[in-house]
Amino acid sequence: MDAPLIDRTVDLQTHVQPVAPTDTMAEAGRKVLLLDFIKMLEHEAGSRMGEDIEDVHDMRVSTRRMRSALRTFEPFYKSKPVRVFRAQLKKVADALGAVRDLDVLIEDLRGWEQKQAISLAASIALLDVARQDARRQLQRALDKNDYARFVKGFESFLTTPGAGSRTHDAAALAPIQVRHIVPALVYEQLGVVRAYDTAIEEGEPETLHALRIEFKRLRYLVHFFHEVMGSTAQDFLKDLKAIQDHLGRMQDVQVATERLQELLPDLDDEGAAALTAYLDAINAEADELGEKFAAVWKRFNSSTVQKKLATALVAL
Repeated sequence: MDAPLIDRTVDLQTHVQPVAPTDTMAEAGRKVLLLDFIKMLEHEAGSRMGEDIEDVHDMRVSTRRMRSALRTFEPFYKSKPVRVFRAQLKKVADALGAVRDLDVLIEDLRGWEQKQAISLAASIALLDVARQDARRQLQRALDKNDYARFVKGFESFLTTPGAGSRTHDAAALAPIQVRHIVPALVYEQLGVVRAYDTAIEEGEPETLHALRIEFKRLRYLVHFFHEVMGSTAQDFLKDLKAIQDHLGRMQDVQVATERLQELLPDLDDEGAAALTAYLDAINAEADELGEKFAAVWKRFNSSTVQKKLATALVAL
């Protein structure tokens, strides 16, 4: 019989170790993944219950980081186990995302409702029905045998040094350690981000959404190794978060607009008028965010921000 989640996470905590610059990338990946695996398990019960919406948020963030980490560390592991782990994490992340998107939307509507003294109760009620269904889908996903097998298999993978690692010739002078590889990985991802420079002027939603994803990958990559980088890594992460949040809000508005417009035919005149007023407000916000993005992008590409990353990587 499997141990209760609380006992499992306590046991896993005994395996937590800091990443070291001299770690092989495979063993560093194990350390990075274990932290978010523990966080995922810690928030599983709360995500099932739904009493605090932050549980779903935190569990979703953990699954996202693990998926990004597996993408980063995949070249240093045998491909089959990584493919299986990534596929299962995607299923969990999708189920969590369906609930989280509705959590955010409902909370935004409630906040605007209070500020404007306009009733959005009818819209919220329709969204809550969808949220309850999404939570049932999440619960079913977490109850499946393949999820239980994933948890057990991933736990073994993360707590067994050498498990699933690609072999390498110990005598060969090849870059296999964190200090050898991470600077190049970070700058490669930075290059992917900065390549958008020629495409963002038009401000196409699809382009900005793709840019947001690449920023997130850069942020996660620096986060995974920030403890072995210089102190300016934390400052660089704050800059990344600011621009990612800016792009994230723009994406949230687009998703909210598409979803809420679908509710309009099911509302009476009063409810439709209230929801239309909210849609007008968030789209005006999106226009303002779009106008400000050029300045945000210029600041990110400035020498002041880029020096923070360069200084952080020198420590490796």
